[in-house]
Amino acid sequence: MNLEQARFNMIEQQIRPWDVLDTSILSLLAAVKREDFVPAEHRGQALMDLEIPLGGGRSLPAPRVEARLVQDLNLSKTDNVLHIGAVTGYVTALIAHKAQRVVGLDASAELVAAARANLRKAGISNAEVQQHDGTQGFAGKAPYDAILLTGSVAKVPQELLDQLKVGGRLLAVVGNEPVMQAVLYTRVAANQFSSQNLFDTVLPRLPGFAEGTRFTF
Repeated sequence: MNLEQARFNMIEQQIRPWDVLDTSILSLLAAVKREDFVPAEHRGQALMDLEIPLGGGRSLPAPRVEARLVQDLNLSKTDNVLHIGAVTGYVTALIAHKAQRVVGLDASAELVAAARANLRKAGISNAEVQQHDGTQGFAGKAPYDAILLTGSVAKVPQELLDQLKVGGRLLAVVGNEPVMQAVLYTRVAANQFSSQNLFDTVLPRLPGFAEGTRFTF
């Protein structure tokens, strides 16, 4: 396999058509080697348009979804970021290149160990990954300019929104299968939040987050 040709195809055929048009994000996707962040047995699939299973019901989202989420968080180099659902550290690495500091959380000890090793090998020094319950956020490093959830939730806990700075934003995939949307929340004042639906997509549930009420007819 020609990895560089596959990477070019991933960017031009999967990611750019999904409205990822920020040239800094596209350049970052070319520079950060996604294949170095997937389990060895799935390395050949790292640049394909599919989710990569990680065991225990966890997975890496498709590259186009990862790229769109990072782009739509609209990060700047001064941002302090919380990333919930760090899995193997790939999206954490992308965020680290765009922000000042990122704290990644994951519920799985095995994935946390993998993410730490992958970030270390990639030479990324402004990111850390902790084994922690993402539903509670990570108050020790709050407040945050941005929070990203790479996994779906039925509803975003207020405790996470409360860890945003005024002007900060949180991006999560919200809803129940088969209908989910990426929603961007902004803290517009101390006790006021706005929300904007960005695009439709479906991601597996993040562990530990409560299920919403389902209505049956």
